[in-house]
Amino acid sequence: MNIMDFNVKKLAADAGTFLSRAVQFTEEKLGQAEKTELDAHLENLLSKAECTKLWTEKIMKQTEVLLQPNPNARIEEFVYEKLDRKAPSRMNNPELLGQYMIDAGNEFGPGTAYGNALIKCGETQKRIGAADRELIQTSAINFLTPLRNFIEGDYKTITKERKLLQNKRLDLDAAKTRLKKAKVAEARAAIWAEEVTKSEQEVRITQSEFDRQAEITRLLLEGISSTHAHHLRCLNDFVEAQMTYYAQCYQYMLDLQKQLGSFPSTFLSNNNQSSTTPVQSVSPPSVLASASASLPSVSNSMVTSGLSELKSSSGSRKARVLYDYDAANSSELSLLADEVITVYSIPGMDSDWLMGERGSQKGKVPITYLELLN
Repeated sequence: MNIMDFNVKKLAADAGTFLSRAVQFTEEKLGQAEKTELDAHLENLLSKAECTKLWTEKIMKQTEVLLQPNPNARIEEFVYEKLDRKAPSRMNNPELLGQYMIDAGNEFGPGTAYGNALIKCGETQKRIGAADRELIQTSAINFLTPLRNFIEGDYKTITKERKLLQNKRLDLDAAKTRLKKAKVAEARAAIWAEEVTKSEQEVRITQSEFDRQAEITRLLLEGISSTHAHHLRCLNDFVEAQMTYYAQCYQYMLDLQKQLGSFPSTFLSNNNQSSTTPVQSVSPPSVLASASASLPSVSNSMVTSGLSELKSSSGSRKARVLYDYDAANSSELSLLADEVITVYSIPGMDSDWLMGERGSQKGKVPITYLELLN
């Protein structure tokens, strides 16, 4: 037999197998043929694999969006990755903002308060940009790559073996159908007994191949539990990378805040006139409360004179609230603009605070939020 004859026979056999599977599949869909069901354990493993693949893809894609919000940049990185080339290095958003601030600060003059502050802010933004770049690189290596390897590697192998199992099942059920028909024909004396024997042998062979493929598929699917354990370790690495990133950003901003707080209290404006508004250094845990407490500056002289009277007496005064104020903790009293409360001083209290009472409610209130009434 030459090679051409062999290839022709192989093609004919493959075509016959394909046709047999197609007929069996169609008849199953039409309810005209019986179907061998997989055991419950294997079905559960298949369902778990599909669920893992679905959610891994979603988590992976959304993580990519989180790390790189710009869709055009993601497409560019994808193209360069497929071309096996390194994407050109570009400034990220914090780095670009930082460079603009530095350039503006140099333009306005590093010797001015505003120019100096811009430069310091720009340097901090660039450090945050560098930390952001490190987060992306670390997350890509320790988190995204393992997830992508599962989708493009392990799950593709599972899909291939599952498809092969499906074909083996169709072959088995087609052989069972032929055996059933042969037995019916034998009963009617339409064929010889050896035809039935041949069909029975075919069923045994296809059953053996199906069982072997089912075992291979089962072993692969049981590896999903190991995949989950591996992805858990990768998730811990991702969380640690995020924790490092946010800790760096917090420290950078804390250092910047201290630097800005150490500036002279005179800010140079565009017309070189000065303003005597101090820059307050705010402790991080109470940034919002302390910052809001430092905003109002109306009636400071009135408050100061009224405070002196309260300090020298044990009495109380009525005061109108100028602005809403949310208490930072249980020792403070929340305020609503335009309400009238009773205020008084107690020994040892900070000069910027008074005790306030509203009915049965009592707590510290910032004096800059009050207008003492006559």
